[in-house]
Amino acid sequence: MLGMIISTSFSALSQSYDLEQIIVEPYADTIKRTGKLDFKRTLKVSFKSSGYLAKLLVDEGQYFENKQLIASLDTTELIQNKNSTYAQLLQAKRDVNRQKTLIESGVSSEQELDVAVTLVETTRSAYQVAFYNLEKAKIFAPFSGVVLNRYTELGELQSPGREVLKIAALDRNWVVKVALTGSEVSQVRLGQKVNITLQSLGAVIGEVSKIPVIANTDGNMFIIEVLLPNLSLKSGIVAGQIAEVVIDFTSDNFVYRLPISALISIDDSGKAVVIKQTGQQLSYQHYDIYRLDNQYLYLFASVDDQPMQIVTNGWQHLSLGKK
Repeated sequence: MLGMIISTSFSALSQSYDLEQIIVEPYADTIKRTGKLDFKRTLKVSFKSSGYLAKLLVDEGQYFENKQLIASLDTTELIQNKNSTYAQLLQAKRDVNRQKTLIESGVSSEQELDVAVTLVETTRSAYQVAFYNLEKAKIFAPFSGVVLNRYTELGELQSPGREVLKIAALDRNWVVKVALTGSEVSQVRLGQKVNITLQSLGAVIGEVSKIPVIANTDGNMFIIEVLLPNLSLKSGIVAGQIAEVVIDFTSDNFVYRLPISALISIDDSGKAVVIKQTGQQLSYQHYDIYRLDNQYLYLFASVDDQPMQIVTNGWQHLSLGKK
């Protein structure tokens, strides 16, 4: 809970000054940054089999549905290979039956039967591989999404693992990437709600989905990701779009929050010099600084510390001796 500030004006010996009661409160702040819209995950799809590209049913920027056929190879050679291995499997099975008949007639041996059985297993494995390669000559969408990049053309020879398309999912895949300093990233938590403003959509709510433990080598900043779970790819937005990010947080540390006008100076030890009233007496006091910004001076405090009366304006007119 933020502390209340009670302001009172005094005039002593023709010297006017403002006195405010400052109480202990949890340190709270707001981080405002500009980030970029991007995809959390992308996928590059390719064929497991080799062959010539026969169909490419989507292009860059086009949407597709889950399990939709998006590309396939010319399967003539793969079908012939599957049929050939299947014929070999049938022949191997017939040889096993023939060996059994010959053993009953005393013409063959158990060793020859074992060889025939082994041949059945190896040809069955070859048939399964051929069947699998034929299935993998087609690419079906693993999710509903959009095509980001296309790397090939119809009729080109495809090799196993060669990238055909780069795609991104539609569901829970938009993030805003934001660079924070080390002190800022320490205040952010996974799952924390974040206010995002996009030019095309206005204000939306995101949540922190990734906090790195290692700084980016470029600028020594930490790149966090804010997931936009309710944002659709069909909302007229594009990757790379600028987003305004506002992160409100409250830390576990307690402080005295003084107006920056109360700061007289910073001493040689790096402590803040302010004027405090105790009873009816005014005196210079030195306090450790938690943080300093353009509006407030934050001093270290404990949760049980008592309120204090601080001169926030007019201290320039006071003469109290040594600081």
